Amino acid sequence: MADILVVEDESVIRSALKRLLERNKFRVFEAASVKEAEEHFQLDRFCLIISDLRLPGAPGTELIRRAGEVPVLIMTSYASLRSAVDAMRLGAVDYIAKPFDHDDLLATIKRILRERSAQCLARGRDAARPASDGIDGMIGSCSAILEVYERIRRVAPTSTSVLIHGETGTGKELVARAIHRASKRSAQPLISVNCAAIPGALIESELFGFDKGGAAGGRGGIIEAANGGTLFLDEIGELPLEVQARLLRFIQSGELHGGGGAGPRTVDVRLISATQRNLKALCEEGKFRQDLYYRINVVELTLPPLRARGTDVLRIAEFLLDDACRRHDKTAKRFSAEAIEAITAYRWPGNVRELENAVERAVILGDEQEIPGEALAIDFGLPGLAELDAVDARHDEREAPPPAPKTRRKTCRWKSISSASCCRIRTT
Repeated sequence: MADILVVEDESVIRSALKRLLERNKFRVFEAASVKEAEEHFQLDRFCLIISDLRLPGAPGTELIRRAGEVPVLIMTSYASLRSAVDAMRLGAVDYIAKPFDHDDLLATIKRILRERSAQCLARGRDAARPASDGIDGMIGSCSAILEVYERIRRVAPTSTSVLIHGETGTGKELVARAIHRASKRSAQPLISVNCAAIPGALIESELFGFDKGGAAGGRGGIIEAANGGTLFLDEIGELPLEVQARLLRFIQSGELHGGGGAGPRTVDVRLISATQRNLKALCEEGKFRQDLYYRINVVELTLPPLRARGTDVLRIAEFLLDDACRRHDKTAKRFSAEAIEAITAYRWPGNVRELENAVERAVILGDEQEIPGEALAIDFGLPGLAELDAVDARHDEREAPPPAPKTRRKTCRWKSISSASCCRIRTT
């Protein structure tokens, strides 16, 4: 079970946040100010600190310096976007705007804790293992993911635009964060925007800001707030055409117009985009600007689905199992041979996100030290699995030499797996 410290001077907000986190199996401690937090707690004992930006006495950003390596998540009001970005420049792991959506907050907390666990795991690996074998925070060694690692290393030190392709749940934001951490902009903020989560009528003002009655009293947007850092536009294929045109103009000129400023402002932002859609097809349909496509697609990076990563699925499952046991204060568990067969045979249409949910559910609901196959609640009859096989088969036919006669794969493939060969693939 992860220990979280909440620092918030408004008792109503603090109590509501405490109840929400405790319902989700976190152990929560409270303080009303930075001074109270330091007087009552040893800050480096926590897994995460969630702090309001504006507190009596010292601001919440003081905790970033005083908490050492403990990640600090800053809460701020919607109107204080600039302050939130300034907090990230000081080292905050992320920020959330109040009032916040409960699901978004929980997803952010889980991601932060998961990334911290992965980083600790990477630091604890055998020192004899070359550092070039992987990317901090990412797990896997199949040939497809090794190509991703190599491309990240090559593109990260530059300021060029990157387009990340991948199915839902393959880790596109994780790759964007890895590129940012390895770049020369790592000391500056990474601002992430899910273009599909913001209504089309609002996305333009969110990105570019807005003018208030034509005066200079408006508000700057997210692009300006990310000045000097990295802007990650997830699901960029969902942008309306008129917003695409304005984004293209900014990329070409590096200038922003309007949004509360007194004229054009030069903004230096590194753009990373991601999509699960076929942007080329959208261009042909007139739903995505071709000139914008070529601007954002200077370097393309394609993430393999989990079903194409071989034994990586077991390494990732082992890591998620250890992480879930630690977060939910459970004794260490292991997968049974039947569970390993199920994990390896299943196609995982939801990719790592679906695998994480299956493992966490098994940890929460089960009391056994060895997780049985049925505890994962995998539905091999799920609609769409046959289509995934068909897509993979067509891909193999395009890339492979003329194959010898072979039998067709079945949707539900329960492979015979030797426990000696794969039962205990280590993640440390």
